[in-house]
Amino acid sequence: MTAEDPIKNRDCVAGIDVGSLSTEALILDMECGTAGYAIVQTGANSTDAAVSALEKALAASGIERDQIRRIVATGYGRVSIPFSDKRVTEISCHAMGAFHLFPDTGIVIDIGGQDSKVIRVGEGGRVLDFAMNDKCAAGTGRFLEVMADKLQVALDDMGPLSLKAGGEIGISSVCTVFAESEVVSLVARNHPKEEIIRGLHRAIVNRVWSMVKGIGVRGAVTMSGGVAKNSGVVSLMEEKLGQPIHVYSEPQIIGALGAALVARRDLQDVQ
Repeated sequence: MTAEDPIKNRDCVAGIDVGSLSTEALILDMECGTAGYAIVQTGANSTDAAVSALEKALAASGIERDQIRRIVATGYGRVSIPFSDKRVTEISCHAMGAFHLFPDTGIVIDIGGQDSKVIRVGEGGRVLDFAMNDKCAAGTGRFLEVMADKLQVALDDMGPLSLKAGGEIGISSVCTVFAESEVVSLVARNHPKEEIIRGLHRAIVNRVWSMVKGIGVRGAVTMSGGVAKNSGVVSLMEEKLGQPIHVYSEPQIIGALGAALVARRDLQDVQ
């Protein structure tokens, strides 16, 4: 991109979503929409992760730091971003981001690294109601990471393997500690990994389903968060819902997108 490119002269905003496992930054061009984004591992320092994600998003966008007029932070680590102009809950940001991408969204299912949420969404991406599991890592991305390690399979392969399963091995617990022990025992008894994985996915879906029932399904359903990349979980959730689910091409950035949309709205309000 050359210095003469018009984007070099345009105002932009950024959203940064600091999660327990990953941090996402997304830049919106005030005129043309998403300019670029980046996903990095959060690691041990949320501030460093936010700085790194923003720098990588800037590089991907081809714009300069001084073009960013406003930054909104979200996610559990949002308080660790001293250079943000505003902090907004991830529930609001996921609702807004999902509604922006899929305007018929009525429910957002966000399964993140350490928690899961079900959000009822109204007009404009407004949050009407929500349920959240944040007491333990059961049924989350971290749960799947631990199980992938015990099964010695790549995390990205779990979805496709689940879809190939000829059957399903029931997992009695989604508590990470107990399920880990159960998986080790099943592997020792030579049960097919595909069927164990499908059972793990079923356990996650059943846990989230209890929250979905409490909120109620109205309109289309959108999944966000890293677990939305798992085709096995999505397929079982669609089976449970009896309807297809919207999954964006990069579902991890939906929270950051929502934060950037808040930043854009705020900037427009003062101009």
